[in-house]
Amino acid sequence: MKNPTSRQPPRRRPWRALFRFRAEARPDIELTVAVAAFVSVLVIWTLVTETGIIAPLFLPSPLAVVEALWRLFAVGGFINDIGISIYRVWAAFVIAAVMAIPLGILMSSYRIVGAVTEPIIDFIRYLPVPALVPLTLIWLGIGELSKITLLWMGTFFQLILLIADDARRVPHEYIETGRTLGARDSQLMRDILLSAMLPSMVDNLRITLGWCWTYLIIAEIVAANSGIGYVIWAAKRYVKTPEVFAGILAIGVIGLATDQAIRWLHRRMFPYLG
Repeated sequence: MKNPTSRQPPRRRPWRALFRFRAEARPDIELTVAVAAFVSVLVIWTLVTETGIIAPLFLPSPLAVVEALWRLFAVGGFINDIGISIYRVWAAFVIAAVMAIPLGILMSSYRIVGAVTEPIIDFIRYLPVPALVPLTLIWLGIGELSKITLLWMGTFFQLILLIADDARRVPHEYIETGRTLGARDSQLMRDILLSAMLPSMVDNLRITLGWCWTYLIIAEIVAANSGIGYVIWAAKRYVKTPEVFAGILAIGVIGLATDQAIRWLHRRMFPYLG
Protein backbone atom coordinates (compact mmCIF):
# COMPACT_ATOMS: atom_id res chain seq x y z
CA MET A 1 0.00 0.00 0.00
CA LYS A 2 1.37 3.39 -0.99
CA ASN A 3 1.99 5.94 1.69
CA PRO A 4 -0.18 9.00 0.84
CA THR A 5 2.39 11.28 2.42
CA SER A 6 5.13 10.14 0.04
CA ARG A 7 3.79 11.85 -3.05
CA GLN A 8 6.00 12.89 -5.88
CA PRO A 9 6.63 16.65 -6.07
CA PRO A 10 4.56 18.36 -8.74
CA ARG A 11 6.28 18.64 -12.09
CA ARG A 12 7.40 22.14 -12.81
CA ARG A 13 6.18 23.82 -15.95
CA PRO A 14 8.58 26.72 -16.55
CA TRP A 15 6.55 27.96 -19.53
CA ARG A 16 3.74 29.00 -17.19
CA ALA A 17 5.90 31.80 -15.82
CA LEU A 18 5.44 33.61 -19.14
CA PHE A 19 1.73 33.97 -18.46
CA ARG A 20 1.82 34.94 -14.78
CA PHE A 21 1.71 38.55 -13.73
CA ARG A 22 5.25 39.91 -13.22
CA ALA A 23 6.72 36.43 -12.94
CA GLU A 24 10.33 35.75 -13.88
CA ALA A 25 10.86 33.25 -16.68
CA ARG A 26 14.03 31.37 -17.48
CA PRO A 27 16.33 33.19 -19.93
CA ASP A 28 16.49 30.20 -22.29
CA ILE A 29 12.69 30.12 -22.51
CA GLU A 30 12.50 33.84 -23.23
CA LEU A 31 15.15 33.45 -25.93
CA THR A 32 13.20 30.57 -27.49
CA VAL A 33 10.03 32.65 -27.58
CA ALA A 34 11.88 35.62 -29.07
CA VAL A 35 13.41 33.50 -31.84
CA ALA A 36 10.04 31.89 -32.54
CA ALA A 37 8.46 35.33 -32.84
CA PHE A 38 11.06 36.44 -35.41
CA VAL A 39 10.63 33.21 -37.36
CA SER A 40 6.84 33.60 -37.32
CA VAL A 41 7.11 37.11 -38.75
CA LEU A 42 9.40 35.86 -41.53
CA VAL A 43 7.05 32.98 -42.34
CA ILE A 44 4.01 35.26 -42.51
CA TRP A 45 5.96 37.79 -44.58
CA THR A 46 7.03 35.05 -47.02
CA LEU A 47 3.52 33.66 -47.33
CA VAL A 48 2.05 37.09 -48.02
CA THR A 49 4.57 37.85 -50.76
CA GLU A 50 4.61 34.39 -52.35
CA THR A 51 0.83 34.19 -52.60
CA GLY A 52 0.69 37.60 -54.29
CA ILE A 53 -1.63 39.18 -51.72
CA ILE A 54 0.60 42.28 -51.83
CA ALA A 55 2.52 43.24 -54.97
CA PRO A 56 6.35 43.02 -54.75
CA LEU A 57 6.52 46.71 -55.59
CA PHE A 58 5.03 47.48 -52.18
CA LEU A 59 6.27 44.51 -50.15
CA PRO A 60 9.23 42.52 -51.52
CA SER A 61 9.92 39.03 -50.25
CA PRO A 62 12.53 38.41 -47.53
CA LEU A 63 14.75 36.73 -50.14
CA ALA A 64 14.58 39.81 -52.38
CA VAL A 65 15.54 42.01 -49.42
CA VAL A 66 18.51 39.79 -48.59
CA GLU A 67 19.62 39.86 -52.23
CA ALA A 68 19.32 43.65 -52.27
CA LEU A 69 21.35 43.87 -49.08
CA TRP A 70 24.04 41.69 -50.67
CA ARG A 71 24.13 43.94 -53.74
CA LEU A 72 24.52 47.01 -51.56
CA PHE A 73 27.50 45.47 -49.80
CA ALA A 74 29.07 43.96 -52.91
CA VAL A 75 28.55 46.79 -55.38
CA GLY A 76 27.31 49.90 -53.61
CA GLY A 77 29.93 50.25 -50.88
CA PHE A 78 27.24 49.98 -48.22
CA ILE A 79 29.77 49.24 -45.48
CA ASN A 80 31.11 52.79 -45.85
CA ASP A 81 27.60 54.23 -45.56
CA ILE A 82 27.04 52.19 -42.39
CA GLY A 83 30.30 53.46 -40.90
CA ILE A 84 29.40 57.08 -41.69
CA SER A 85 25.94 56.73 -40.14
CA ILE A 86 27.34 55.10 -36.99
CA TYR A 87 29.85 57.94 -36.68
CA ARG A 88 27.14 60.60 -37.02
CA VAL A 89 24.83 58.95 -34.50
CA TRP A 90 27.53 58.33 -31.90
CA ALA A 91 29.07 61.79 -32.32
CA ALA A 92 25.70 63.45 -31.72
CA PHE A 93 24.82 61.07 -28.88
CA VAL A 94 28.13 61.51 -27.03
CA ILE A 95 27.92 65.30 -27.31
CA ALA A 96 24.32 65.21 -26.04
CA ALA A 97 25.26 62.94 -23.10
CA VAL A 98 28.31 65.01 -22.11
CA MET A 99 26.12 68.12 -22.02
CA ALA A 100 22.95 66.59 -20.56
CA ILE A 101 24.43 64.66 -17.60
CA PRO A 102 26.02 67.58 -15.69
CA LEU A 103 23.26 70.02 -16.63
CA GLY A 104 20.53 67.55 -15.65
CA ILE A 105 22.17 66.99 -12.26
CA LEU A 106 22.44 70.75 -11.72
CA MET A 107 18.77 71.19 -12.66
CA SER A 108 17.73 68.75 -9.96
CA SER A 109 20.19 70.13 -7.38
CA TYR A 110 19.68 73.90 -7.67
CA ARG A 111 16.23 75.30 -8.23
CA ILE A 112 17.61 78.42 -9.90
CA VAL A 113 19.11 76.25 -12.67
CA GLY A 114 15.88 74.29 -13.08
CA ALA A 115 13.71 77.43 -13.07
CA VAL A 116 15.82 79.02 -15.80
CA THR A 117 16.33 76.02 -18.08
CA GLU A 118 13.26 73.79 -17.76
CA PRO A 119 10.74 76.08 -19.52
CA ILE A 120 13.12 76.56 -22.45
CA ILE A 121 13.92 72.86 -22.70
CA ASP A 122 10.24 71.88 -22.41
CA PHE A 123 9.42 74.27 -25.25
CA ILE A 124 12.19 73.11 -27.58
CA ARG A 125 11.66 69.38 -27.03
CA TYR A 126 8.14 69.65 -28.45
CA LEU A 127 9.40 71.17 -31.69
CA PRO A 128 9.49 68.57 -34.48
CA VAL A 129 13.04 68.04 -35.69
CA PRO A 130 12.04 68.10 -39.40
CA ALA A 131 10.73 71.64 -38.89
CA LEU A 132 14.22 72.72 -37.80
CA VAL A 133 15.92 71.42 -40.96
CA PRO A 134 15.65 74.70 -42.91
CA LEU A 135 17.11 76.72 -40.06
CA THR A 136 19.91 74.21 -39.59
CA LEU A 137 20.84 74.48 -43.27
CA ILE A 138 20.77 78.28 -43.14
CA TRP A 139 22.90 78.46 -40.01
CA LEU A 140 25.31 75.55 -40.51
CA GLY A 141 25.30 74.75 -44.23
CA ILE A 142 25.14 71.28 -45.75
CA GLY A 143 28.21 69.71 -44.16
CA GLU A 144 28.60 67.15 -41.40
CA LEU A 145 27.91 69.72 -38.67
CA SER A 146 24.31 70.23 -39.76
CA LYS A 147 23.61 66.47 -39.77
CA ILE A 148 25.16 65.91 -36.34
CA THR A 149 23.29 68.96 -35.01
CA LEU A 150 19.94 67.56 -36.14
CA LEU A 151 20.69 64.25 -34.41
CA TRP A 152 21.82 66.14 -31.31
CA MET A 153 18.63 68.19 -31.19
CA GLY A 154 16.53 65.04 -31.38
CA THR A 155 18.41 63.56 -28.40
CA PHE A 156 19.67 66.24 -26.03
CA PHE A 157 16.39 67.89 -24.99
CA GLN A 158 14.81 64.54 -24.17
CA LEU A 159 17.85 63.14 -22.40
CA ILE A 160 18.43 66.10 -20.10
CA LEU A 161 14.94 65.82 -18.59
CA LEU A 162 15.39 62.08 -18.04
CA ILE A 163 18.71 62.73 -16.28
CA ALA A 164 17.12 65.39 -14.09
CA ASP A 165 14.29 63.00 -13.14
CA ASP A 166 16.83 60.27 -12.30
CA ALA A 167 18.64 62.67 -9.97
CA ARG A 168 15.39 63.74 -8.29
CA ARG A 169 14.52 60.12 -7.52
CA VAL A 170 17.61 59.68 -5.34
CA PRO A 171 16.33 59.49 -1.73
CA HIS A 172 16.86 62.71 0.19
CA GLU A 173 18.23 60.67 3.09
CA TYR A 174 21.36 59.96 1.05
CA ILE A 175 22.02 63.68 0.70
CA GLU A 176 21.39 64.35 4.38
CA THR A 177 23.77 61.56 5.35
CA GLY A 178 26.46 63.08 3.16
CA ARG A 179 25.92 66.51 4.70
CA THR A 180 26.17 64.99 8.15
CA LEU A 181 29.56 63.58 7.19
CA GLY A 182 30.70 67.00 6.00
CA ALA A 183 30.49 66.54 2.23
CA ARG A 184 30.54 69.63 0.04
CA ASP A 185 28.01 70.23 -2.76
CA SER A 186 30.42 69.00 -5.43
CA GLN A 187 31.10 65.85 -3.42
CA LEU A 188 27.38 65.28 -2.90
CA MET A 189 26.74 65.46 -6.64
CA ARG A 190 29.76 63.39 -7.65
CA ASP A 191 29.98 60.73 -4.93
CA ILE A 192 26.37 60.32 -3.81
CA LEU A 193 23.95 61.65 -6.40
CA LEU A 194 25.74 60.36 -9.49
CA SER A 195 26.52 56.96 -7.93
CA ALA A 196 22.91 56.42 -6.81
CA MET A 197 21.35 57.44 -10.13
CA LEU A 198 23.89 55.63 -12.34
CA PRO A 199 21.87 52.41 -13.00
CA SER A 200 18.77 54.25 -14.19
CA MET A 201 20.90 56.80 -16.04
CA VAL A 202 22.64 54.09 -18.09
CA ASP A 203 19.23 52.65 -18.96
CA ASN A 204 17.98 56.07 -20.10
CA LEU A 205 21.13 56.54 -22.18
CA ARG A 206 20.30 53.27 -23.92
CA ILE A 207 16.77 54.45 -24.66
CA THR A 208 17.82 57.85 -25.99
CA LEU A 209 20.46 56.25 -28.21
CA GLY A 210 17.57 54.45 -29.90
CA TRP A 211 15.81 57.80 -30.34
CA CYS A 212 18.94 59.20 -31.94
CA TRP A 213 18.84 56.43 -34.56
CA THR A 214 15.23 57.30 -35.41
CA TYR A 215 16.30 60.77 -36.56
CA LEU A 216 19.02 59.41 -38.84
CA ILE A 217 16.85 59.42 -41.98
CA ILE A 218 15.91 63.07 -41.40
CA ALA A 219 19.53 64.07 -40.91
CA GLU A 220 20.80 62.18 -43.95
CA ILE A 221 18.27 63.32 -46.53
CA VAL A 222 19.52 66.89 -46.14
CA ALA A 223 22.00 67.40 -49.00
CA ALA A 224 23.76 64.13 -48.14
CA ASN A 225 25.69 61.85 -50.47
CA SER A 226 26.49 59.09 -47.97
CA GLY A 227 24.98 57.21 -45.05
CA ILE A 228 22.19 54.67 -44.63
CA GLY A 229 19.54 57.38 -44.83
CA TYR A 230 20.93 58.60 -48.13
CA VAL A 231 20.88 55.04 -49.52
CA ILE A 232 17.24 54.59 -48.47
CA TRP A 233 16.22 57.94 -49.92
CA ALA A 234 18.02 57.28 -53.22
CA ALA A 235 16.40 53.84 -53.51
CA LYS A 236 12.98 55.39 -52.84
CA ARG A 237 13.54 57.88 -55.66
CA TYR A 238 13.97 55.03 -58.16
CA VAL A 239 11.27 52.86 -56.55
CA LYS A 240 13.77 50.18 -55.50
CA THR A 241 11.66 48.78 -52.68
CA PRO A 242 13.99 45.87 -51.80
CA GLU A 243 16.88 48.33 -51.30
CA VAL A 244 14.65 50.49 -49.09
CA PHE A 245 13.83 47.47 -46.94
CA ALA A 246 17.51 46.49 -46.90
CA GLY A 247 18.48 49.90 -45.52
CA ILE A 248 15.75 49.73 -42.88
CA LEU A 249 16.88 46.20 -41.97
CA ALA A 250 20.46 47.43 -41.54
CA ILE A 251 19.35 50.15 -39.12
CA GLY A 252 17.25 47.65 -37.17
CA VAL A 253 20.08 45.13 -36.87
CA ILE A 254 22.60 47.78 -35.78
CA GLY A 255 20.14 49.20 -33.26
CA LEU A 256 19.24 45.79 -31.85
CA ALA A 257 22.89 44.79 -31.51
CA THR A 258 23.76 48.06 -29.77
CA ASP A 259 20.77 47.81 -27.45
CA GLN A 260 21.62 44.26 -26.41
CA ALA A 261 25.27 45.21 -25.86
CA ILE A 262 24.28 48.05 -23.52
CA ARG A 263 21.82 45.73 -21.71
CA TRP A 264 24.65 43.24 -21.18
CA LEU A 265 26.93 46.02 -19.95
CA HIS A 266 24.18 47.21 -17.58
CA ARG A 267 23.88 43.72 -16.06
CA ARG A 268 27.65 43.48 -15.64
CA MET A 269 27.94 46.95 -14.07
CA PHE A 270 25.01 46.53 -11.67
CA PRO A 271 24.63 42.83 -10.80
CA TYR A 272 23.02 43.74 -7.48
CA LEU A 273 19.88 44.82 -9.34
CA GLY A 274 19.13 41.22 -10.19
